[in-house]
Amino acid sequence: SWFKLKMFNFNINKIVGLILSFLLILIFSFGTANADKSGVVKIPTHNWPSQLVGAEIIGELMKKVGERVKYVPMDSQKVYQSMADGDIDLVHEIWEIVFGVSYEAAKQNGNIEEILTYDAIGRYGWWYPKYVEKICPGLPNWEALNKCSSKFARDGSEGKGVFISGPADWKKQDVERIEALKMNFIVKHTESAKEIWSELDIAVNQNKPIVIFAWIPNFIGAKHEGSFVNFPKYETECNTDPSWGINPNALYDCDHLANGYLKLAVNKDFKKNHPKGYKLIKQINFSISDFNKMGYYIDVENLEVPLAAEKWLLENKPKWSKWVNN
Repeated sequence: SWFKLKMFNFNINKIVGLILSFLLILIFSFGTANADKSGVVKIPTHNWPSQLVGAEIIGELMKKVGERVKYVPMDSQKVYQSMADGDIDLVHEIWEIVFGVSYEAAKQNGNIEEILTYDAIGRYGWWYPKYVEKICPGLPNWEALNKCSSKFARDGSEGKGVFISGPADWKKQDVERIEALKMNFIVKHTESAKEIWSELDIAVNQNKPIVIFAWIPNFIGAKHEGSFVNFPKYETECNTDPSWGINPNALYDCDHLANGYLKLAVNKDFKKNHPKGYKLIKQINFSISDFNKMGYYIDVENLEVPLAAEKWLLENKPKWSKWVNN
């Protein structure tokens, strides 16, 4: 009986060992080293219109070259490490001004292949519709704007200009920027981006001066002609060293980061796992007008994402046909 019990324990341990070994093989096979052994191209989706529409467009183009596609909702900062780990295959709208630090950190281990830096650039900051230049000569210079501050005043602002910003938790340091540059402005925080666009539409319809927080690429570029205010040129030290800049006692006495890159990148194994998709992705190159239109379809025309992607594909067939047939 002792021998039988020992043999029983031995067999149980052997079975458990085999099961664990099998599980380890599965984890290794479907884990982080290779993006996607299943043959499905995993495309992340985030929470802004141009990215959602662009992801759908790329997915539809992938299908045209014979790839299968899955859209995966992802955190827009963590997605770069997910791409390096192989949980996501590609990221097509990498903004330096927002995600540069996260992207560059994830790229350090060599598991990301950078495909393209778009001709389009990313920028955000103080923006005004073009007609405002007739009301406030000297724009886009920030000092000229400050001289015109009373023209941007509203009820309750005590004669100071009003800058229409996003929610306070966006933390764009514009209150600090105004104080550092000693500007005769105050910040009006809105509850959402939609409220910014509503304020803009009202002002445009009445031909009134307005300056808002905006960014490009964005549908605004497709709807209204306008320009960014030019503050003192951004340098990293502006946000870390009070002695830097025109105010030696304050941070943020400069512009937001301007002209940040927009990139497209894939997991390093994408070429091996998805050769048809890789050949396609090497051809794709969206313009700033493309990104603007993607946002416009959602924010202005109120199309659902699939219909917005379908409209872009219909309007841009000569462009993408070269991508899929190259």
